[in-house]
Amino acid sequence: MATLAQTPPATPTHWTEGNPTEGDLSHIPGEGGWPVVGNTFKMLADPHAFTKRMVETYGTVYKTRAFGGWNVALVGAEANELVLFNKDKIFSSEQGWGPVLDQLFPRGLMLMDFDHHRIDRRALSIAFKPGPMRHYSGSLNSGIASEVDKWEGEMLFQPAIKQLTLDLAAESFLGIPWGPEADKINTAFVDMVQASVAPVRRPLPFTKMKKGVDGRAYMVEYLTKETLRRRKEGGGQDMFSQFVTATHEDGSLLEVDEVVDHMSFLLMAAHDTITSSATSMVYQLAKHPEWQEKLRDEVFAVTGGPDGSGRPRPLDYDDMGKLELTEMAFKETLRLIPPVPSMPRRALKSFEFGGYRIPAGTPCGINIYWTHHSTEYWDDPYTCDPMRFTPDKVKARHKYAWVPFGGGAHMCLGLHFAYMQVKVLMTQLLQRYRIEVEEGYAPAWQEWPIPQPKDGLKVTFVPLS
Repeated sequence: MATLAQTPPATPTHWTEGNPTEGDLSHIPGEGGWPVVGNTFKMLADPHAFTKRMVETYGTVYKTRAFGGWNVALVGAEANELVLFNKDKIFSSEQGWGPVLDQLFPRGLMLMDFDHHRIDRRALSIAFKPGPMRHYSGSLNSGIASEVDKWEGEMLFQPAIKQLTLDLAAESFLGIPWGPEADKINTAFVDMVQASVAPVRRPLPFTKMKKGVDGRAYMVEYLTKETLRRRKEGGGQDMFSQFVTATHEDGSLLEVDEVVDHMSFLLMAAHDTITSSATSMVYQLAKHPEWQEKLRDEVFAVTGGPDGSGRPRPLDYDDMGKLELTEMAFKETLRLIPPVPSMPRRALKSFEFGGYRIPAGTPCGINIYWTHHSTEYWDDPYTCDPMRFTPDKVKARHKYAWVPFGGGAHMCLGLHFAYMQVKVLMTQLLQRYRIEVEEGYAPAWQEWPIPQPKDGLKVTFVPLS
């Protein structure tokens, strides 16, 4: 098997062969937008407003042309269930995400289908068993406590939590403190994620895609060397060491390039999506101090509050499940600002939905943000209310009305790690500070590819005593 360093990025045309023409989709309502670029720039400028207008104009099944081709949007909880549950194996995640991620995060779990996905997911799941998770819990408690202790006063939260999640990923995922590589790795991730929605899909000089492809090359070199070193010298309980020793069903080790690809993808997923969701939750708690106080009361009840010397107590791994209201508030945050606002797929065979026949080869997409804000499933959907996630309300609602972690076979492998990291963060923050923002503060958000406040989120951490 060729090593990653020898494997060239896929060309954009690889993913467009067999795509439907405008004529193939003539029976489906929608619009193509401007010549050449279609609706690409309209979607990037304000994706949620674009989706809202398209649904109001054409309904919950519509076609649009963007990023070089036609695709069909399938919007709503029923569409989410059809695509994510994928009972009849109609939809390819690999061919859906491929045009977006293949030059940057090839062969990650999201870019695998069916048996290949099942086999690799089973091998990688060893890293999320109770033993390793308990180890990560200890690393998260110590790492978060050390950093949060420095956050008193006014600050920009998003850059701070981004750096912290990178540092935490280094210890929990890689088992090492960041050295001189820190800035390069952070830059590589930023460039790779931004390139995922770059209008120019070829790595031409001075383009976002070129910076993204260069970032991937750096990550491949770094992770390949680390994989070979771990296999020679042994590793610890960190996630990377778990991957290095993971085996296929026949007992054989994963190939080095497989380990590198999965590690690169999961580092990106954990780093950027947790940064986004933690930033969103801090903003919601600052805007809603009544909920902040309720969560603080719960944290104090579970941990016992600061110790005799005034130091916040850590959150024990066995107490994670006791932070029920904190989890509900996190779920409401993910509803309001899902870190992955939409998900692409490609139809492997023709199917019918919403009264339309969609031909094989059609790129399709579901819109998580729209569903999370639809009055069909949510009362007053733009209001923050964690009580939407009481067991009785969850049971009464469509199962696929809330899908920030995806669903079906491709449900996020690290979702429990995300819950754990956010609960530890909230435990440390709420035992130390009141989180405040200026009255009337409402930052503008960059919506794609992963939501974040454009100004970095201006908050003040006020000591409790």
